[in-house]
Amino acid sequence: MWGKLLGAGFGFLFGKWLGAILGFYLGHLFDKSLKQDFDKAGGFQGFFNGDDLNERQALFFSSCFSVMGHIAKSNGRVSEIHIQAASAFMDEMRLHGDERKEAQSAFNAGKSAEFSIKESVSDFKEAFARRYDLLQLFLEIQIQMAFSDGHLAAKELELLKLVSKHLGIGEKHFRFILKRYQAEFKFRQQRAHWQSQQQSRSSGNERQYQHRTHTPQPPSEVSEAQALAVLGLEQGASDKDIKRAYRKLMAQHHPDKLVSQGLPEHMMEIAKGKSQSIQAAYEVLKKK
Repeated sequence: MWGKLLGAGFGFLFGKWLGAILGFYLGHLFDKSLKQDFDKAGGFQGFFNGDDLNERQALFFSSCFSVMGHIAKSNGRVSEIHIQAASAFMDEMRLHGDERKEAQSAFNAGKSAEFSIKESVSDFKEAFARRYDLLQLFLEIQIQMAFSDGHLAAKELELLKLVSKHLGIGEKHFRFILKRYQAEFKFRQQRAHWQSQQQSRSSGNERQYQHRTHTPQPPSEVSEAQALAVLGLEQGASDKDIKRAYRKLMAQHHPDKLVSQGLPEHMMEIAKGKSQSIQAAYEVLKKK
């Protein structure tokens, strides 16, 4: 970035607009070379190979954690809940050693006053411009961080809208994604509570038998309205609407497809978790 700006500036001084164009191009080559040198020295490229797919995966990884850090700091200080949420992400991705340190470094970089969320998200958008499902998942992960304490502060909402804007996601669709995630958050909480109760009631032998014979279903108190909201639908949706929404969401969050487009394999568990919530909501609606 700085190479392009400085190159254009010096070029204009010596050759007006033609010099500025040439300087901008030379600066772009410098920035690209500098980035490659940085990648070779370590950074996220230290554990992603150097081909195009893995470069995109490294960018997804670093951008994701740095923007998460910026959102966590939006209220002036990073709360213990946000730190725990970031650690939970790292645990879910099974990050250890140098990989975990890199994630922590990116998270801390996002907390810096010098961090530019516009530049970070715009660079991300440029790299994944034709991979809309990944852009949406990136936004969903940021919403998950902001919502980790159970509510959305005004400054967090403002930043999420900014992220959505720089990703090229319209305001109407942003509201749809936000509303659906809030429903998913409550749905997961309720299912986790029920599963915890089931485990505490079961003896060791009974639990093994149940595991062999069937998968426990969600509790009856999970309402049709809750399950519909997870699929982004409202009361009165037809069976056809439900099936169409279910298939669309499952396609958007299919882990293997997302990884092939640039989602780091470390983050596959996040996509799996979202797919499981969509599947569970659909199973509730099938039984109504």
